[in-house]
Amino acid sequence: MLASLTTVWSVGTVLRDDVVPVAALVALLVVAYRHPRRAVEAGVAVLAAGVVLLAGALSPDAAGETVGELWPVVAFLAAILVVAQLCDRAGLFTAAGGLLRGGGPVRLLTVAFLLAAAVTAVLSLDATVVLLTPVVVAAARDAGVSARPAAYACLRMANSASLLLPVSNLTNLLALPSLGAEVSGFAGFAATMAPVLLVVLVVEYAGLRLLFRRELAASPRPAAAPAPPLPVVPVVVVTAMLAGFAITSPWGLDPWWVAAAAALVLAVWARTRGLAGVRDVVLAAHAEFALFVLALGVVVAALAPGVVGDVVAASVPGDTSWAGLLAVAVVATVAANLFTNLSATLLVVPLVAPLGDAAVLAALVGLNAGSGLTVAGSLANLLWRRTLTAAGEETSLREFHRVSLLLTPVTVLAATTTLWAVTR
Repeated sequence: MLASLTTVWSVGTVLRDDVVPVAALVALLVVAYRHPRRAVEAGVAVLAAGVVLLAGALSPDAAGETVGELWPVVAFLAAILVVAQLCDRAGLFTAAGGLLRGGGPVRLLTVAFLLAAAVTAVLSLDATVVLLTPVVVAAARDAGVSARPAAYACLRMANSASLLLPVSNLTNLLALPSLGAEVSGFAGFAATMAPVLLVVLVVEYAGLRLLFRRELAASPRPAAAPAPPLPVVPVVVVTAMLAGFAITSPWGLDPWWVAAAAALVLAVWARTRGLAGVRDVVLAAHAEFALFVLALGVVVAALAPGVVGDVVAASVPGDTSWAGLLAVAVVATVAANLFTNLSATLLVVPLVAPLGDAAVLAALVGLNAGSGLTVAGSLANLLWRRTLTAAGEETSLREFHRVSLLLTPVTVLAATTTLWAVTR
């Protein structure tokens, strides 16, 4: 009888600690892949977190701590989405598309590549895949050349160029509390990752030139009418926002304050110009995605102490040698492509943090650049495919993975090696 009770108790514990959190994570990942209506996305997020709490897989206090740690990141996400959307309504991305005009397909790829890297670094990867990609596709059509090389430049930079600044990717912001004071600041993070990004840019650009060499040999047609000039106010606000990140970082001010101030200024300006109303700004903040991120944090917090967390912990090396950092980057890459990079960040970073800053940054190499390995690795990959389809361009999963499987391993290896050299 005692043995039977022990068995039942063990089964119940496994169900509570492993099965329920895994099922909740799967539900959230399905929502991420399917991208349903806003109300459905918010409803599933709340339900997943609620089930984990009701099952006892995570205590309310632990859930509260997780939400407390995540809300500044979520607030930044909402603010930067508003900034990017209002910049788009003001014509910033369309005007930037004027830089893509003139010259042949190689110039189009090169300018799109650099624009995508800059937009990702300053306005985050979502702006690159959702707002810049359609502009790049339109410029390619205008030139009468294939849009594939420049469109893939947007995709690759959305993941890989997000290594540069703390604000370039939510993964970076989530990892900041695990970094030391010298690296967690805006300037310190950028100074450490700048050489890494430089190497990544060289590898990615050379790879795209090689993989799309046939399309890049095509002859363009004369450019159409020039694009409108850059809107002054959005450019000034975004520049001031970037400077604000750097200036306030040493004071310990969360980036969301600066992003929120920029969003407020742009919202008032857009309202006076008739570009956007209050409802437009509220919708641009994507509150349902904020709920999704918070729910994801709660679910992963419940998942980490279980079997999945144990497997990941067992895969983490014990040192920060070149091989050790590469192992961390590989573990992060695999985790990102199994659970998406946001989930993997919450799972992997706390496990590698005891190894020091170099290990956390190596994890970010895998979580950012490595998440481009498969279509499931990053929400940006999924958004990019949908954006491309909406723009009238199709890309097969076979082509997606042909590009990603050839470029991503080389990028991760080069980035990790550079990081090891920088942090020795």
